[in-house]
Amino acid sequence: MSIYADHAATTRMCDAALKAYTRTAAEFFGNASSLHSAGQRAQEVLTDCRKRIAGILNCDPREIYFTSGGSESDNQAILSAAYAGAKKGKKKLISTAIEHHAVLHTLKKLEREGFEVVLLPVGEDGIVETSDVEAAIDDGTALVSVMLANNEIGTIQPVEEIGALCKRKGVLFHTDAVQAVGHIPVDIAKIGCDYLALSAHKFCGPKGVGVLYAKKGAPLSSLIEGGAQERGKRAGTEDLPAICAMTVALEASVADMDATSKLLRGLQDKLIAGLSEIEHCALNGDRVRRLPGNTSFCFEGIEGESLLLLLDEAGIEASSGSACTSGSLDPSHVLLAIGRVHDVAHGSLRLTLGAENTEADVEHIIRSVKEVVSYLRGMSPVWRDLQEGKRQFIL
Repeated sequence: MSIYADHAATTRMCDAALKAYTRTAAEFFGNASSLHSAGQRAQEVLTDCRKRIAGILNCDPREIYFTSGGSESDNQAILSAAYAGAKKGKKKLISTAIEHHAVLHTLKKLEREGFEVVLLPVGEDGIVETSDVEAAIDDGTALVSVMLANNEIGTIQPVEEIGALCKRKGVLFHTDAVQAVGHIPVDIAKIGCDYLALSAHKFCGPKGVGVLYAKKGAPLSSLIEGGAQERGKRAGTEDLPAICAMTVALEASVADMDATSKLLRGLQDKLIAGLSEIEHCALNGDRVRRLPGNTSFCFEGIEGESLLLLLDEAGIEASSGSACTSGSLDPSHVLLAIGRVHDVAHGSLRLTLGAENTEADVEHIIRSVKEVVSYLRGMSPVWRDLQEGKRQFIL
C-alpha cells in the first residue's frame, strides 16, 4: 500500500493537464514571439490562456505574467515594490514570521541592502491580527506581504481585511497565494492586492510554471533581462505547453472545488479526530480557518525525521515541519512562531490530503501514526524522562 499525503509539497499532474501539455507541445511548437504563422498560432494560445486564468482570478488579462513558479513571482513582486518605494524614501517592508522562505529570504536580502524589515507575530492559531498590520504601517512603508494560506499549518489569513487596510493607507500589498489557489476561492478584486503569486504544481499542473499577478500601475521591474516577452517584464521564451497545462489544471481544480473541499474536509475531520487520541500531542494552527485536507500535528517526545522514515516504510508519504531537507537541525520557523518550543516542534508531522485519498487511507494513516509514535516513544530517553517526572510535559 502506498498513500501519498504530501499534496502541499506538490501534486500529481491531472490527466487533463497532461493531455493539454502533450497536445500543445506537438501542435503549437512555434515561438509566440515569432511573426510567422506557427509563432502567431502559439501567440493566440498564449493569449487565450492569459484570458482564462484572468477570468478565474477576476482580474485584467494584462495583469497576468507567466513565470517559473511561486518563488520567482514572490521575488519579482517584493523586489519591484521595495526598489520603487526606496526611490520615494520608503524603505520599510512589513510581513509575518510564518511566510514561505521565498518571501523571507527575499526580505533578508533587502534587509542587507538597508531596508527595514518588520516580521509581525502570529497567534497560537497561526493567524496574524489585522490591527498589528495597521500599527506597523507608517509613512515610510513601501510594502505589506502576507501569505493567503500557510504551507505548513494551512491557516488562512485575513487578506481581504489587510488588502482594504493597505488601500486606505496607500501601501502596496503582496500575497503569496501558492497554497491557496485551486483549493479555496481566490478573487483578486475582493482581496484588493497589488501582487499575487501562484504555482501550477500545487493544483495538479506541471512544475516550473506559475503566475505573477501585478495590478495595473503597480511597480514591476524585471528579474530576468533579455527579450521583450511578457510585455517586457519577464524575458525568455514562454513555456507554452506548461502554461496550457497550468490553465487546464486550474480550470479543473476550480470546477471541482466544492466537491473536493467537501471530501477533504470530511477526511481532515476524521484524521484530526483520530490523531488527537494520541496522548501529549497538539494540532498546529486554527482548527477551522485552515485549508481543506491540511493536518499538522506535534507529538511530544519524538523526532519528526524518524517518524517520517517509519511512516514511509508503512507506505505513507508525508512531511515534517522540521528543516530536515536543508541539513539543519533547527525546527520549523512556522511552528516556533506559533509558540511551539524546540523540543516539541521537532516532533512534527504534516499530512496534506488530495482528492484521490480515501477513508481507508485515513484509517491506515491513523493506525500507523499511533503505532510509530508509540514505538519511537518506547525508545526515547526524553519520553522516559517525561514519564518518570524528570521533565515536565508541555503538551
